[in-house]
Amino acid sequence: MSNTEVVHLHDSVSSIVVDIGGNGAPVIAHWGRALGDLDQESLTALVQAIRAPVPHNSPDSAVPLSLLPEAAAGHSGRPALRGHRSGEHFAPALTVDEVETSDRSLHYTARDAAAGITVTGTLELTPSGLLRTRHTVRNDGDSPYSVDALEAALPVPARATELLDFTGRHCRERQPQRRSFDHGTWVRESRRGRTGHDATIGLLAGTAGFGFRTGEVWALHVAWSGNHVTYAEHFPESNPVLGGGELLLPGEVTLGPGEEYTTPWLFAAYSPDGIDGISAAFHRWLRQGRPDKPRPVVLNTWEAVYFDHDLDRLASLADTAAAAGVERFVLDDGWFRHRRDDHAGLGDWYVDETVWPEGLNPLIKHVRELGMEFGLWFEPEMINPDSDLFRAHPDWVLGPRQGVLPPSWRNQQVLNIAHPGAFAYILERLDTVLSEHDISFVKWDHNRDLIGSRVHEQTLAFYRLLDELRARHPNVEIESCSSGGARIDLGVLERTDRVWTSDCNDALERQMIQRWTGVFLPPELMGAHVGPTRSHTTGRVHDLSFRVATALFGHFGIEWDISSATSEDRAGLVAAIEYYKGVRSLVHTGSVVHTDHPDPSAWVHGVVAEDRSEAFFCYAQLATPIGNKPARVLLPGLDPARSYRVSFDAPAGRPRLHQRAAVSWDPVVLPGSVLTEVGIQLPVIEPEQAILLRLS
Repeated sequence: MSNTEVVHLHDSVSSIVVDIGGNGAPVIAHWGRALGDLDQESLTALVQAIRAPVPHNSPDSAVPLSLLPEAAAGHSGRPALRGHRSGEHFAPALTVDEVETSDRSLHYTARDAAAGITVTGTLELTPSGLLRTRHTVRNDGDSPYSVDALEAALPVPARATELLDFTGRHCRERQPQRRSFDHGTWVRESRRGRTGHDATIGLLAGTAGFGFRTGEVWALHVAWSGNHVTYAEHFPESNPVLGGGELLLPGEVTLGPGEEYTTPWLFAAYSPDGIDGISAAFHRWLRQGRPDKPRPVVLNTWEAVYFDHDLDRLASLADTAAAAGVERFVLDDGWFRHRRDDHAGLGDWYVDETVWPEGLNPLIKHVRELGMEFGLWFEPEMINPDSDLFRAHPDWVLGPRQGVLPPSWRNQQVLNIAHPGAFAYILERLDTVLSEHDISFVKWDHNRDLIGSRVHEQTLAFYRLLDELRARHPNVEIESCSSGGARIDLGVLERTDRVWTSDCNDALERQMIQRWTGVFLPPELMGAHVGPTRSHTTGRVHDLSFRVATALFGHFGIEWDISSATSEDRAGLVAAIEYYKGVRSLVHTGSVVHTDHPDPSAWVHGVVAEDRSEAFFCYAQLATPIGNKPARVLLPGLDPARSYRVSFDAPAGRPRLHQRAAVSWDPVVLPGSVLTEVGIQLPVIEPEQAILLRLS
């Protein structure tokens, strides 16, 4: 055991005070605003001062709300560990007998000797400001122990009265929804076998009316790419709590004697100053350890050629792309055997000799001679019934039981990569293609849910597959794509270099999708492409300037047959690419900030350099303004003591105005204090237009 009974994990933003003096799992006495350096006497006094009373008609002793709430301890809410041994020992009573602590973490071991289980847990405050926890349960008995759930819980104070989470669908991911944090349990489950288009990327609780720059906020994220659950719970007898973990299907985890199950990491963050503080912690975490390489301008061929693969046409497109300043050329779906549409070929990962009689190397050689990297699309976890692989191994299809296929989805089924034979085949095929070609980038797709299937082992096999390929090809970058944005989480981002944020390149939809995905992901991890004038997914028509202004705040690319673009649009695109290359070092390293603008028809967001020497903002007019004169625009995050030169940039053309008077686009110079507190007045622009502001 530790010599102390109260542990204080803290940094300049937050404090986590943990009571380890009881018999059960550690109890978080405070998670919130930083308390400074406190000695053990003060910490003990804090725990005593907030000890819960014992009201009438309740257990004779206060029920602690630990990291692992237990029904056996009197917790009336969601138990953390749910399992049994042939129907017995379904309510374990854990006793902690080992605790190790350091300045920023604690590790503990708890046992229930009668139930024959041991649980170990870790709670850590990372240098980025994220709090993370995970647990392992071991079967110490001599018979199987079934694990139905192992989730962690983090209490928040009663002043957290509002909840924010997200929903969505294909091409409209991460749509926010708010509600009161009322009594009861709000549960968000994803049973899709992948993270999911409708999955909440995070669960946030905050003080009333919290925004991007205001209010206290607590947030939670489950770092897992399969089924998962997050929940918010508040009962009259206890503080509100946020929790979550992997969602296990019946029988997925049954531990034999001596076997263990370890949960995914549950990440959390606290901010005293709004949602932007949550983003800062998650962004710092995701940026650490990544290559310090500028994010190259991408052209993906999907919306340019679809399945119509022709060497001459693609070589011509590559010529146009290189002339425009593109740095990475990605060949999408359609290059492998039998793949003339989406009905056949998945699983047959051999270059189609009928389309590519000389293989892919002539195209790759041409792309490389133009100075661009080459990327290739795969969907390794899927199989078409019309494929050589399916005909040879129908037993490799993942389903509820052998010989029973789930409903077809995009004419495809799921390949059971947890099967050793299927895993070995896919690993060999991908390894061979990557070894035989000069490929720098893989777009890794996953275009359907897993229905009625085991997900736990499939997800672990997916991680093993990625890990093995990364070990064999450390210089190949991988993008997580899943019908666009259906597999975005910190589990997959441990192993990939960016995500495809959405299959929708409509700039208006993208403003919303990127705004809320960006709460957790920094801009450089979000693929953001300029699509064609008329959107492939919505039919909307947008000016190039609005499409560019939206894509600049991510990992910039193109999803468009630019060889068919007008000369005016092509010139604007060349200028936009050059502009992106000038701002990407700022956008991809700086702090993301938002203004809580009073007019919901307009959004203001930007990136401020870590040393606050420069900044880049976008004012996006999404709909018709509420009033005739728009509210002044505040630019947060600046150094109040410095003066900034504000230029109004338009690399792809000026926005269309909705006012009679002429507008001066000349730069202005103002102190940071004025720009942040007073703001500047921008002209009235038409809906679905944007103004870019560069500060230096």
